[in-house]
Amino acid sequence: MPAETLLFDVRDFGARGDGRALDTDAINAVIAQAALSGGTVVIPAGRFLCFSIRLASGVTLLLSEGAVIEAADPARHAGAYDPPEAAHGELFQDFGHSHWRNSLIWGIGLHDIAIVGPGRIEGTGLTRDGPGARWRRDTGERPLSMAGMSAAEIRALEPEEQEMTGLGNKAIALRNCRRVMLRDFTIAKSGHFAVLATGVEDLLIERLVIDTERDGIDLDCVRRTRVRGCRVNSPNDDAIVLKSSYALGTAVACDDVVIEDCTVSGYDAGTMLDGSFGHTQQLAPDRDRVTGRIKLGTESNGGFRNIVIRNCRFERSRGLALETVDGGAIENVTVSGVTMREVTTAPLFIRLGDRGRGPVGTDIGTIRGVTIEDVEASGIDHRFAATIAGLPEARIEDVTLRDIGLTYAGGGSMADGKRRPPALPHAYPEPSMFGVTPAWGLWVRHATGIRLRDVRLATETPDGRPEIVAENAEIDRD
Repeated sequence: MPAETLLFDVRDFGARGDGRALDTDAINAVIAQAALSGGTVVIPAGRFLCFSIRLASGVTLLLSEGAVIEAADPARHAGAYDPPEAAHGELFQDFGHSHWRNSLIWGIGLHDIAIVGPGRIEGTGLTRDGPGARWRRDTGERPLSMAGMSAAEIRALEPEEQEMTGLGNKAIALRNCRRVMLRDFTIAKSGHFAVLATGVEDLLIERLVIDTERDGIDLDCVRRTRVRGCRVNSPNDDAIVLKSSYALGTAVACDDVVIEDCTVSGYDAGTMLDGSFGHTQQLAPDRDRVTGRIKLGTESNGGFRNIVIRNCRFERSRGLALETVDGGAIENVTVSGVTMREVTTAPLFIRLGDRGRGPVGTDIGTIRGVTIEDVEASGIDHRFAATIAGLPEARIEDVTLRDIGLTYAGGGSMADGKRRPPALPHAYPEPSMFGVTPAWGLWVRHATGIRLRDVRLATETPDGRPEIVAENAEIDRD
């Protein structure tokens, strides 16, 4: 990042910070001024009510102690968020992934930018909803757990695009930016995304605290990215998720990413920040149990390579998910030093599918070269074993599980152990997609080169299913 030599206080440009007057124009004016020479825009203590704030190259936004940027609400305040730019359409990804300007803070094509704390962003006036992708297929657009929802219930979560006019649905959105730092601030509520970074290179996200009603940190088609020491609570969606969508108009891999020393969870929204860690909410909007996990996918056109996840903690959340269903490759992924408590679906879920949400000719992807080691998980939902599930025509290859301890609740039946779930190649990937798994500990299907080294499986109460079930799979267990 460039040297921070010049300071620009937003109050000197007319910002009031009283939580009533809109400070959007004043803050945008000082950012534009700072961009002429480079420098730091200081948000002092106070509550600054804003619509869209536009970042600029060479500028750092400093949220001082006691500073709050609050997202204005178009229903209550005179103004609107910047309109969504003309993009590559929402054919292969939803509205939220396809636009960046309709956000509280955004930047496109910038370099050498930063947002640093210790202040706070509150997305009070943002919406968490938005249209789904325009791509349609009999299956694959939504999790199978949503199959029983009515059209009205779906529409409440996915309004029409014209209903998004004037609304903001992201706290921070970045596209095609270089040398970016987000550090040491808090985000409370954030619409669809707390942070959406698409096509961003050389990105550092460090010590953010996020408690939100949908996605936490979304890293889409990024390169050379580090996420360190973050705490993300997101009961309704993923906490930290890597994606490789078609949002940039072409398939781009998510490459060279490290996620380390982070904690993700699915406590009741807002209760991580207030310290009460609530357990009232039981289901996410997809009607599976609360989310809050680290995941690769679901958008997976460009694939994922050279990914490291280490020294992370999952609390009251779904487990780790590595998924490619849109033609991309998952390769050279290392996971280590992970602990999980109160796992709400499968602790490990590796899925190679054929949803094929992409241009005509999109083929099945690949998964190979995955190592998961030093993992301890307890309080696991008994219905869903750790799962490695490929397809008959596309096996998962070369996966090592080493020094793994998984303790399940137990309680499955012998009848469950006789189940042989359908292949569901085109379905949206979630651990619940197959129903209760036929094994209680580890279920492997359509895979080769699966190595188990010091894998310890246990149940708290008896379970009538086999410990491990392998179907069309080659497993080497010590």
